[in-house]
Amino acid sequence: MTGNNLAIALVHHPVYNKHHEVVTSALTNLDQHDIARSAKTFGLDRFYIVTPSEVQRKLAERISGHWQEGWGAGYNPDRKEALDIVRVTPSIATAVNDFQSGFSKPVKVVVTGAATRSGSITLASFGTLLQNSDQPFLLLLGTGWGLTDECFTAADIVLKPITGSGSYNHLSVRSAAAIMLDRIRGIEREDT
Repeated sequence: MTGNNLAIALVHHPVYNKHHEVVTSALTNLDQHDIARSAKTFGLDRFYIVTPSEVQRKLAERISGHWQEGWGAGYNPDRKEALDIVRVTPSIATAVNDFQSGFSKPVKVVVTGAATRSGSITLASFGTLLQNSDQPFLLLLGTGWGLTDECFTAADIVLKPITGSGSYNHLSVRSAAAIMLDRIRGIEREDT
């Protein structure tokens, strides 16, 4: 099983802040490292970091660059391999266009969040769709207080949120990414 038809994007804009205002959220070193490692573990070839901020894009490239060449690459080859799949783009559209190269079918955008939305499908259903298709899919993960409503409206597929055993539901994006990738690409995935 290859990850060529699935890519993941960590979206820093457009997302909401706690006041439900559209903002550009800050890049975090941990998200970049951990999501790259999860993406690589589950066979993905590309992990996009999406931010319109030139300063933040340069920082993301600098973080990846540290582990891709020179001292960092020699110190931790596993991290180099994971960060080699990182692509930094100024917009979701740019990420879609970049991922589109190499595919004849159009990229379908998949979104998720912490709230339940009508018409959403389970992670297991998406995993089955992904496994049985050569269609390319770009999975968007929101930072801050989540992707904007416009992202959900424009998406081709909306995934049901990850839920725990209680009412509390506020996972870090890197934890959510790891759980989702395991459920849609993991070897022991069960359809439920």
